[in-house]
Amino acid sequence: MMNDLAPSPSPRVAVVLLAGGQGTRAGLGVPKQMAALGGKPVLRWSLDAFAGHPAIGGGVLVANGDVLTAIDALPDAWTAANPGVERQQSVGNALIALAGWDDESLVLVHDAARPGVTADVIDRLLAALGTADAAIPTLPVPDTLVEQDADRAGEIVDRSALARVQTPQAFRLGALRAAHANAAETTATDDAQLVRRLGLPVVAVAGDARLHKLTYAEDMAILNGLLGINRMTRTAVGMGYDVHRLVADKSLWIGGIEIAHSHGLEGHSDADVGLHALTDAILGALADGDIGDHFPPSDPQWRGAASHRFLAFAAERVSARGGRIDHVDLTIIAEAPKIGPHRAAMRARIAEILAIPLERVSVKATTTERLGFTGRREGIAAQAAATLQLPEN
Repeated sequence: MMNDLAPSPSPRVAVVLLAGGQGTRAGLGVPKQMAALGGKPVLRWSLDAFAGHPAIGGGVLVANGDVLTAIDALPDAWTAANPGVERQQSVGNALIALAGWDDESLVLVHDAARPGVTADVIDRLLAALGTADAAIPTLPVPDTLVEQDADRAGEIVDRSALARVQTPQAFRLGALRAAHANAAETTATDDAQLVRRLGLPVVAVAGDARLHKLTYAEDMAILNGLLGINRMTRTAVGMGYDVHRLVADKSLWIGGIEIAHSHGLEGHSDADVGLHALTDAILGALADGDIGDHFPPSDPQWRGAASHRFLAFAAERVSARGGRIDHVDLTIIAEAPKIGPHRAAMRARIAEILAIPLERVSVKATTTERLGFTGRREGIAAQAAATLQLPEN
């Protein structure tokens, strides 16, 4: 996957494509740059746009190993760099990867969470660098702005002198290198701020509404509209059921948390009956087999495995299909222990694993009035339902 980044004899433009974040606020079950948008990952939209522009001679994708594996291959003359803890460190790592490029080269720095890159914006930025060291795309602020103190609106802010800043941002490579070298312990939310601290002017060019940033789950619908993606969805519901025997001298895991109890559940993995039922419910809604198909008990690698891995896998399958989890409902059937005291913790843990809001997770409990194997405290059962929204083919 790693390609030689030695520039061509007359390099014009390099790209730094930042895709190292986790994007948990988006609640998509996978890092937002890997969520499906119009049949391909969000990251691929930017990668394809840059790779197809005739002025661009190479680039650096800043991403972790899982992302690099998922996209299969980089374009010619591109390489990869590791992300840093903060955005500024990630750009710094990319600049190291561009060591073979001279200071007069041009570089575009772009956030992969903005998939709507257009050739027109790239052209405007490169044209601006004909007379400047830095250029950024901006959009006017259409809304009335006010100062706010808690829930009280204050004075109107004059929006005529304000603009919304987008990426990609364009720089002469030497100026960007100097800006990062000068940054020392200071931080900035974008690279143009660092260049301005050198006293260099930053030119503003017209941005594009299609460069809307993916931050929250609802931004996916906005991007579908802005990018002209026809997206018809259908509701899919799946059911799951699981049961495990109670045995002595074993930890008890239910709903992703450990519960103090005299007995635990017997199974090949940690035997979390709640997460197993939820996993099967999601896989059922996807018509994608069951937990045993993907994690067979005959495979020794799953012996003692934490069941949150199975549930996270199911959530990733939803995102890979371009879908979302609307709601999950779990019912624990047990005579003991009492589930009520642990219900809130279970809901929070399941929401965390699925990367969905807490209000989309329901956990309930019941007994069988001392009837059957659960009534005799021989085992614990769980049933679950999952409601998904999936794109129509």
